[in-house]
Amino acid sequence: MPEKIGVIDVKRLVFTGHAVRQMFARDISPADVEAVFAAGTTIDEYPDDRPFPSRLLLGFVKRRPIHVVLAYDEGSQIGYVVTVYVPNPTLWTDDFTARKTS
Repeated sequence: MPEKIGVIDVKRLVFTGHAVRQMFARDISPADVEAVFAAGTTIDEYPDDRPFPSRLLLGFVKRRPIHVVLAYDEGSQIGYVVTVYVPNPTLWTDDFTARKTS
């Protein structure tokens, strides 16, 4: 089933090996990632990423912040989950939307 993330329609979601390893190590389930897509927001965009532009999404699952980096192939409408992690509060602002400056 297609998912709407911001202004992009994802026909199919593909988890990279790196994302799966990070999810396993951090006890983040595919359902958690789907929850970020359903209710999360885009907090940064990387239009020059290759092979596809990507974006950083933030969502909260059971009050736990989760960041998901999603690369998007507009031609095939496939979204690639590049990585998933719980942002470190010492590196991110209190609302987890921006990196702290030193």
